[in-house]
Amino acid sequence: MRLKEGIVVDEVKTFGNLKFSGLRREVYERDEEGNSTGVLIKRTYDLKSEAQGRMIQVSLPPEAGAKDFAYDQPVKLVDVVIDSVADAQNPAKSADSAPKATYAD
Repeated sequence: MRLKEGIVVDEVKTFGNLKFSGLRREVYERDEEGNSTGVLIKRTYDLKSEAQGRMIQVSLPPEAGAKDFAYDQPVKLVDVVIDSVADAQNPAKSADSAPKATYAD
């Protein structure tokens, strides 16, 4: 299902206060044989979400640059896009969603 206008997010109600936890992973492009090309596709960070009551993952494009905030430093998201994520290891969570955004400096 596609949403023509996307999902509108009320950041305060959806996420509440957000605190930086750390870098979760960097994802690199792979060639036909599954080898890394060294081209960074995205960085995913863990943030503590007060409203969600748990850690959320936020993916940033390489153009956003690496983020190295202090642990538990409050952060704010800008240009949020909600995207669904499949979890082959846990089918019950396959409809989970992950925000993509950039951080306000």
